[in-house]
Amino acid sequence: MAKINLYLNFNGNCEEAFLFYADVFKTSVNGTYRYGDMPIEPNMPSLSEENKKKILHTSIGLKDNTMLMGSDVVEGYGGKLIQGNSTYIMLDVNSIEEANTYYDALSKEARVLEMKLGETFFAERFASLQDKFGIYWMIHFEGSKKM
Repeated sequence: MAKINLYLNFNGNCEEAFLFYADVFKTSVNGTYRYGDMPIEPNMPSLSEENKKKILHTSIGLKDNTMLMGSDVVEGYGGKLIQGNSTYIMLDVNSIEEANTYYDALSKEARVLEMKLGETFFAERFASLQDKFGIYWMIHFEGSKKM
């Protein structure tokens, strides 16, 4: 069974929010990636110095092995923050096969396939989509790319 985590998107204040949440939940912020940490992709737009400092991904641990995760949305790198996509349900799965199973099921009649299931620099498999009901999902199998 997949573990369910919560994923929140922000409009430039993710770091501030997660420092606040870490204080609220009496925990610490886990490994943080900034947009400037990404490998240069020739087909993607250049990032401003301001956007390079924004949060690509961060997290804090909550009770019962649940994670609260988040990022800043930078136009050109994942779209634009709009009402409705500020929260995702993230399935942190145990295998590539499990990732494939959930992706195949959730992507049927999907409204939006933001990122098709595939390998990234941070996960052996990752996908993000809006299902046919308008719910936003991420599927993540870290595998050998564990931080």
